[in-house]
Amino acid sequence: MRGALELLYKGSGFLAGFFLVAIAVLSAAQIAARELGFAAYSYDDFAGFCLAASSFLGLAYTFRENEHIRMTLLLHHARGGTRRALELVSLAVAAFLVGYFGWYACDMTMTLGLVTLFVAMTDDLVAALRGRTTSYDAARARKTEAMPGFER
Repeated sequence: MRGALELLYKGSGFLAGFFLVAIAVLSAAQIAARELGFAAYSYDDFAGFCLAASSFLGLAYTFRENEHIRMTLLLHHARGGTRRALELVSLAVAAFLVGYFGWYACDMTMTLGLVTLFVAMTDDLVAALRGRTTSYDAARARKTEAMPGFER
């Protein structure tokens, strides 16, 4: 099960990157078409769809890699049980809100991205409830270890 979830998160991140490249390709094609005298009206629409797909499909991957902006002011000052309770409440509220938005979203890529983020947040909520390390804490530890000593 863990392997399938990791594949889901990485696949979602890969698709987000693909749609970023698609935006660049569409922009270059639009520029070339204008230079050649062709009308290129719908390229902007497709680039907008690619932007939405890239934004939402990348949510779960960036969450798991600790690349989201997290407001951790309270968490940094809390210790022990208080920190654990704050972490659990914030994960539960975030998973609920993302699940709620995903349920009512009507755009397919937006829904897919939100559902994937919901799965990632629920995955970390379960890990935190079991007392295991969350994915974003593990990612932060990996990045700290990879930094040269003078940057820590």
